[in-house]
Amino acid sequence: MKRITSSAGKQCFESRMLNKLAFRCPFSQESSRASLCNAQRHVRYSSTQPSRPRTAMFFPGQGVQKVGMLTPWLEAFPATAGPIVEEIDHLLGYKLSTIIEEGPNSLLTATENAQPAIMATSILILRILEQEFGFKLLERVDVTLGHSLGEFAALVAAGCLTFEDSLYLVRKRAEVMADCSRRAMAEHGGEYGMIALVTEPDHLLPLIDAIHEFLGHHSAGSKSESAEDVPPIQQVLIANINSKNQIVLSGNIERIKTLLTHVRQFGGHDPRAVRLNSDSPFHSPLMQPAAIAMKKMLEGKSKVKDRANQDMVSFPGTMECLSNVSARPFQNKEELKELLARQCVETVKWWDSIRYLDQEEHVRRWIGIGPGKVGRNLVGKEVGMRGKDTVKGGGVWGISHPKEVEEVLRSLDETESAAEFP
Repeated sequence: MKRITSSAGKQCFESRMLNKLAFRCPFSQESSRASLCNAQRHVRYSSTQPSRPRTAMFFPGQGVQKVGMLTPWLEAFPATAGPIVEEIDHLLGYKLSTIIEEGPNSLLTATENAQPAIMATSILILRILEQEFGFKLLERVDVTLGHSLGEFAALVAAGCLTFEDSLYLVRKRAEVMADCSRRAMAEHGGEYGMIALVTEPDHLLPLIDAIHEFLGHHSAGSKSESAEDVPPIQQVLIANINSKNQIVLSGNIERIKTLLTHVRQFGGHDPRAVRLNSDSPFHSPLMQPAAIAMKKMLEGKSKVKDRANQDMVSFPGTMECLSNVSARPFQNKEELKELLARQCVETVKWWDSIRYLDQEEHVRRWIGIGPGKVGRNLVGKEVGMRGKDTVKGGGVWGISHPKEVEEVLRSLDETESAAEFP
C-alpha cells in the first residue's frame, strides 16, 4: 500500500531575505544579530514564487470531530480516500474509520479516538488536494501551524514528521492523556474538563492577570511540576489563549467554577463561560505524564520501515512550522522535541501565533485544512476575512468538505499574483 509522506524539495531564496532585511533599521547590534538570525532561519526553506502573498496553512485541534466526517471525502474521491483510510486503520491496528463513520458520538469523542481521527482526517484532506487537484504544497504555502492537536498535522505538512510517525505519536499521546484523566478522577475525585471564557477585548489581559494571581503564579503555568506536587487549586491552568477575547481554562471543573467566582467577586470581571466538549483537562499540570511519555517517544527512531534507523523528527523540514508553546517557528530539532512534549502541559498561544504571522511575517493568506470551522473563525477574528474585505491580495479560507475545495483553489489562483499586499 502506498505510504503517506510529505513532499520534499528545497531552494534557497537569499535574495528575498536580503530585500527583507533592507527594510529593517539596525538600531543596535542586537537588532542586527536578530535580523541576521531570522534571515538564516528563512533560507533553509524554499519559495518558488517569492512575489506572491505569504501563505499559512493551519490545522484544527480536538473538539471538531463529527460522526460521518469522512463520508463526503470517500464518496467524492473513493480512489484516493479509500486507500488512505485503509492505511489509517492498518497503522493503528483497529478500525478507527468505522468509529468515525458510525459512532456513536460518545465513542468518537473519547480522547483515544478523537485525537487520531481529527489528525488523520486533516491529512487525508491535504492528500486529496495534492493528488486529486494537483495542489503543490511547497509552491503555495510558506508556513504551517496547528491548534494544539493540530500541531501534529502541521508538522507532517512541514516535512518534520511522517504521517505514520505522527499517527503513532497522537494515538499514544491520547491514550496517556485519557489515563491521566481517569487517574485524576480516581485519586482526587470530581469532574475534569475545559471551560472557555469569552470577554471584551480590552478586558482579556487584566482577566489573565487576575487568574494568574488567584492561581498563585504569573507565568504561563506550572510547567515542570507533576500534578502531585501542585496544590489542588493550581491544577487549573489557562490552556489556550485563542483570540483577543477568548481563553480556555483546564482542570477540575469545580475548581474552575471557584476561580470564576473569585474573579467575578474580587477582580471585577464577568466573562461568559462555555463548557467545551472535552473529556480531559488538556494543557494542565494533570497532563504531566503525557509530556514525559511524549519526550521519550520523540527521542526514538521512526516507525516507518525504510526509516527505521533514522530519528523520528526531521529538521529542518520543507517549510517552517510554528510551536504552540513559543508562538514562533521551531529553531532546531531539539527545541522541536522539547516544545512538542511541553505542549501537553503548557498554554497554547494561538492568538500570539496568529499575531506574529500577521504583523511580523506579513502572512496574507490563510488556509484551514481539517474538520470544523473553529480554526478559520479564530484566524478570521484576528486578521479579518481578507478575501471578503478591502485588503487586496489575501484571504482566510477553510476546507472541511469537498464542496469547498474549488472555491478555495480559485481564490488562491486569483490572489497568487496579487501585486498589492502589505
